[in-house]
Amino acid sequence: MNEDINRLKVVLAEKKKTNRWLATQIGKDEGTVSKWCTNTMQPNLETLREIAKVLDVDVADLLWHTK
Repeated sequence: MNEDINRLKVVLAEKKKTNRWLATQIGKDEGTVSKWCTNTMQPNLETLREIAKVLDVDVADLLWHTK
């Protein structure tokens, strides 16, 4: 079972930004960002902090709440 952990796709849509834009901003491959958006792979904590910074959101906003 593949469980959604991050909300990256949702937050990018809310901010009207694309995977390509984010990949360029943080120096990552667009394919990697795509895998994060589909929850196939997860970014590490350092990368989550960097993503939060460029999107101007709290790191917690990038994750689905567990409760």
